[in-house]
Amino acid sequence: MTRLLQAMAGAPHGGAEAFFERLAPALSRAGVTQRVLIRDNPKRAALLRAQGVEVVEAPFGGALDLVTHWRFRREVKDFQPDIVLTWMNRASRFVPKGRHTTVGRLGGYYDLKYYRQCDHLIGNTPDIRDWIIAKGRPTGQVHYVPNFVADTKGTQPLSRASFDTPPGAPLIVAMGRLHANKAFDVLLRAVEQVHDCYLWIAGEGPERAELEALAAHLSVKPRVRFLGWRDDVAALYATGDLFVCPSRHEPLGNVVIEAWAAARPVIATASQGPRQLITDGTDGVLVPVDDGTALAAAIRRLLAQPDTARALAEAGRAAYERQFTEAAVVARYLEFFDKVKR
Repeated sequence: MTRLLQAMAGAPHGGAEAFFERLAPALSRAGVTQRVLIRDNPKRAALLRAQGVEVVEAPFGGALDLVTHWRFRREVKDFQPDIVLTWMNRASRFVPKGRHTTVGRLGGYYDLKYYRQCDHLIGNTPDIRDWIIAKGRPTGQVHYVPNFVADTKGTQPLSRASFDTPPGAPLIVAMGRLHANKAFDVLLRAVEQVHDCYLWIAGEGPERAELEALAAHLSVKPRVRFLGWRDDVAALYATGDLFVCPSRHEPLGNVVIEAWAAARPVIATASQGPRQLITDGTDGVLVPVDDGTALAAAIRRLLAQPDTARALAEAGRAAYERQFTEAAVVARYLEFFDKVKR
């Protein structure tokens, strides 16, 4: 069985970080002998240890961070991994040389100079894989392995009254970092055109003040709830009538897969990730990027056509069950490890 050392230098929140927190315990459950080296984060360390994952913390600071260099070398020497799997540019910079196979995982279109020491690269979408190859990495060194999300179908919804939302009002749910890439400003402009709906946005980020000001300017603030980061996202999906992903730039679209797992109908812009996941009109609805009018029209249509919304949700759920369950994705990782380890 593979001996795997994973290195994650990510932030407290984020899509890659959340997937890492799912994948590491799943690989342990599948029998992988594993140790993980993470950026100092007591909450993440406790979460992983509670699921049987062996955790070591390190600062993962700048180029002069000698502590992380030393600790990474120590863990490689002590653990003797077959494979070192690195997450994020920072972790890939620190990985030491050795007899192991070094694999870098990319969930976006990152500067490949940080991955020069990697023997293999994983892209979590076909487009990222193809982009890496187009940048000059040999085809045999680049692989596609998708993410998985938890099966949340049947999760109990929240009380809408807990966020001052009328029980019978149409409710849109959206999630993500409050950043320009996520285009929540476009979603607010769409909500302005759908007069009877409410909107819950789960997430935090640098644009929160600007988005709250825009909601007030558009006179939709009474119907919009900014929820901050949430640990009960499955219940949020279950509570909404529609899930909307309005992103300008979305390399994967974990949120689309999560909405599918929750059997919710999805509307998304045709940014990189969602347009690879969604077959328009079959398992979701795609609209042009930065087009609030088209987004509003799609929202109105699905709210007015519950049978169509239900069919989209069922097809999305079927797509999740085929490709994005824990069992399906872990099997692909195990096959990949057997293929590339020395």
